[in-house]
Amino acid sequence: MTAGPVGVAVVGCGTISTQYLDNLIAFPDVRVVACTDLELSRARDAAQRYGIPVMGDTAAVIGHPDVEIVVNLTIPAVHTEVARAAVAAGKHVYSEKPLALAPDDGAALLAAADAAGVRVANAPDTFLGAGLQTAYRMIAEGAIGTPLTALTLMQSPGPESWHPNPAFLFQRGAGPLFDIGPYYLTTLVGAFGPARSVAAVGRRARNSRVVGSGPLAGTAFEVEVPTHVAALLDFTGGQAATSVLSFDSPLARAGFVEITGSEATMALPDPNTFGGTIRLRRAGDDDWSAVPAKGPDAGRGLGVLDLARALRAGTPHRASGELALHVLELMTAIARSAEDGAFVPIDSTCTAPALLPDEFDPYTATL
Repeated sequence: MTAGPVGVAVVGCGTISTQYLDNLIAFPDVRVVACTDLELSRARDAAQRYGIPVMGDTAAVIGHPDVEIVVNLTIPAVHTEVARAAVAAGKHVYSEKPLALAPDDGAALLAAADAAGVRVANAPDTFLGAGLQTAYRMIAEGAIGTPLTALTLMQSPGPESWHPNPAFLFQRGAGPLFDIGPYYLTTLVGAFGPARSVAAVGRRARNSRVVGSGPLAGTAFEVEVPTHVAALLDFTGGQAATSVLSFDSPLARAGFVEITGSEATMALPDPNTFGGTIRLRRAGDDDWSAVPAKGPDAGRGLGVLDLARALRAGTPHRASGELALHVLELMTAIARSAEDGAFVPIDSTCTAPALLPDEFDPYTATL
């Protein structure tokens, strides 16, 4: 079995890449050896900033002999295309969310990876952060009794006010459901296991929006997807959840996740972060009690690190393709239900990810 740090290539050096690269270069069990972007100047800047030895076009970077994992940070519309290219080159791949734009494409990717003997992993990996790991551990230890229901809420005016090029966030494969939904839905699957059916309504406040900052400020663009979605989820284990995801609210509220059990209600940290405080309120309590998160809250890239360590150890990785495919089907079914006005069954399933070990430390070399 191969030993030592796992070689990583980053495909896509846009806005999100800095969060990944800041962490990946600090994890001793991975080594960033190459990067690329459609705009090679961005790849060149990343290579210089982070000391990445190789930059070039996508084919050369994916095919580099020192690369074992391709970190796919491209826009949603080409996630599957880049991931399939990595698989065809015999590389493992970790992609930003969503896994694909359609479940059939995601399933085909997983089948191709299985045939090639490589692994697929996928964002979000926020559930590997100290905040959600502490919450999951408390639930497993019975802190709320039997988990029964959940309520999640994310609402904002939309990202066009701050994002320098936000149009893709309002196109097919994005919107609040596909862009923000994976954080909340993955959190729920991590707590409850897979879902078996969903229902939803969707609305779109306006058909075009205007870029609010940066070089494109004042430019109008079309909105292709619902910008407000309210969903009901029915889980195989008998739990139920309500989720609201909106880019239509002047009042910004995010990070609201409450799970109610037979003995208490737990308020989880923001699922789009890696740390935070857990709050617990039992029947009869006058107020919440706070429980600090325990463990590292390193940030984006933990899923890449977990994949790298799992490859060397021959164990399952946690941000799995199966989990991402199930969440993708949930989102697609929610969108379909919003159009058709009926409950939609979920065909896929997955296993809730195993908890990280208590001694988990991303900054200590293990390979």
